[in-house]
Amino acid sequence: MKNSIKLKGRLKSYLQSSLYLGFLLIAVDVFIYFIDYRAGLVLSCFIIFYLAIILSMMFYNKPIIMNELVSFATQYGQIQRRLLRDLDLPHALLDDSGKIIWTNIAFEKVVHKEKGYRKSITSIFPSITKDRLPGNVEEDEVELNVDYESCNFVAKMKKISLKEMAENSDIISAKDYDGYLIALYLFDETALKIALQEVDDQSLAVGLIYLDNYEEALESVEEVRRSLLIALIDRKVNKYINALDGICKKLEKDKYLVIMRKKAVTLLQEERFELLEDVKTVNIGNEMAVTISIGIGLNGLSYAQNYEFARNAIDLALGRGGDQAVVKMPENVIFYGGKSQQVEKSTRVKARVKAHALKEIISVKDEVYVMGHRMGDVDSFGAAVGIYRIAQTLEKPAHIVLDEITTSMQPMVEMFRNNDDYESDFIVSGTQALEMVGNNAVLVIVDVNKPSITECPELLKRCKSIVVLDHHRQGPEVIENATLSYIEAYASSTCEMVSEILQYISDGLRIRSEEADCLYSGIMIDTNNFMTKTGVRTFEAAAFLRRNGADVTRVRKLFRDDATEYKTKADAVSQAEIYRQAYAISICNGESVQSPTVVGAQAANELLNIKGIKASFILTEYNGLVYISARSIDEVNVQVIMERMGGGGHLNVAGCQLSDTTIEDGIALIKNTLDTMIEEGELD
Repeated sequence: MKNSIKLKGRLKSYLQSSLYLGFLLIAVDVFIYFIDYRAGLVLSCFIIFYLAIILSMMFYNKPIIMNELVSFATQYGQIQRRLLRDLDLPHALLDDSGKIIWTNIAFEKVVHKEKGYRKSITSIFPSITKDRLPGNVEEDEVELNVDYESCNFVAKMKKISLKEMAENSDIISAKDYDGYLIALYLFDETALKIALQEVDDQSLAVGLIYLDNYEEALESVEEVRRSLLIALIDRKVNKYINALDGICKKLEKDKYLVIMRKKAVTLLQEERFELLEDVKTVNIGNEMAVTISIGIGLNGLSYAQNYEFARNAIDLALGRGGDQAVVKMPENVIFYGGKSQQVEKSTRVKARVKAHALKEIISVKDEVYVMGHRMGDVDSFGAAVGIYRIAQTLEKPAHIVLDEITTSMQPMVEMFRNNDDYESDFIVSGTQALEMVGNNAVLVIVDVNKPSITECPELLKRCKSIVVLDHHRQGPEVIENATLSYIEAYASSTCEMVSEILQYISDGLRIRSEEADCLYSGIMIDTNNFMTKTGVRTFEAAAFLRRNGADVTRVRKLFRDDATEYKTKADAVSQAEIYRQAYAISICNGESVQSPTVVGAQAANELLNIKGIKASFILTEYNGLVYISARSIDEVNVQVIMERMGGGGHLNVAGCQLSDTTIEDGIALIKNTLDTMIEEGELD
């Protein structure tokens, strides 16, 4: 066997170099013969002797050399195998299906398996599935993060083709075998991740704590005890933050700056910010419980950015009604609490300040565009009409952007379309507005603060000056760079806010009866005939509108249901399912009515008249979407429920839209959301 092995390459040339030197001596000997015959003869004898010795050595030493080479190769392969077997890096070979065919000692120690384990790698690391192996993906090298017991690994897998090996093999034909192996290496990153986590836990978080109703709470207690109330609140807040190894510094009489570690924020989130409820327990005879808002900034690129996040978070918390915590990070915003209804402010100073600011903005613009939300309702249209009157008072042309007109708005819109006192372009579509808008125009957004659901989102990009007037609680998506933002969650409706602003625009301002009817209608519809979210300022706004010609009887006639709508609403109420003995869920079949979503919202209000019902949900399928109307009285915050499902709204009135979903899936989603929130303690 060894005699049939032939040498090649440099080793063969090296061993045959002595023979090549013999041929060189023969050439020299021939040359010497021409010079001296006797000297050539002597050299010839020497050459014959030299060649004999060289040939004999090559003949006898070749088998010995080949034996030594074979032995070396065998020992070298064994050493390589032993080194790979004893390698500290966990290593395994897999076949193309992911089955383990070889492992080294380090790999066996890591996964606690004996030598000869031949099952699929998925049985050890479930995340390494067959479709994620090299060969089943485009890359020949794949890197995955895997966990095993309490350790974290980076698994690197490399595809090793056997085609060339098969072609050079004397046993396997390349035509019959074209497979591959997978080399798997595990890199332990447990210590690194622990260190990174520790660094992350120690990173700085900035928080702001505001007392929502500081002035109102002080007024509800005797003057001699007010300092005690403030001291108790300070002690409660400081003790809570100090227990988390944080720093709490009072900035103003009702504001605190908090510095803490990120790990402390995690503890706060796990406890769902118990401080929100703890502060309410401070009671020394005050009729009104003190509530706070918390805003925390995390994961910013700098301390300054975290502080900016905290400011944005506290603005969100206050804009959503207070009594809640908001954690803002670069990638998302998380809300906690928000179960209390925001207290109505008795003073109208803010409304006066906002009115003067709005007046100044409109006065320097060439034209005004007013826009509400998609599928506009009575409140958004009424508020838009109010802004139109403000623009007309300031002698500026104004246009209301409106695409789809629902049945609830149809009677109101017709009052203006058939009225010679209003221009033909009083109402324009989104497309027309985009064509008409100039460089010096102001866009007023009413009854919405979420840009994606406005009537014409493209118009936001075309107008440099934007004003937002809304009464809905703010969510993560907001209209950025607004010149003026007036969002009051305690207000009953946007029409109420606009009615207050109208009173400060100009002395002796008079609005037309049609406009007064629109504004009055918006308040009436959003308060469910003055039964929900109604405060002193709501009735003051209604009184102002009555003085300006709003007719209650005329408004009532505008919103009477036809027989089909009434039957549809009654059918939705009669078929309601009572889930968990407290939540009414039903379907509004709106095929026979023009505006099924409006009927659905009315049915949701009707369900609240049933004893024991904490919240109601009506699902309506319309234009390929499933609309959900959610209502409650005071026991449940339907806004946070709808936010879990991608919507939003008020504490008592909220909704959402589901795409690519059936009615049945929507009902299941509502039930799952309720179950989850009850388990988390968000709902009682």
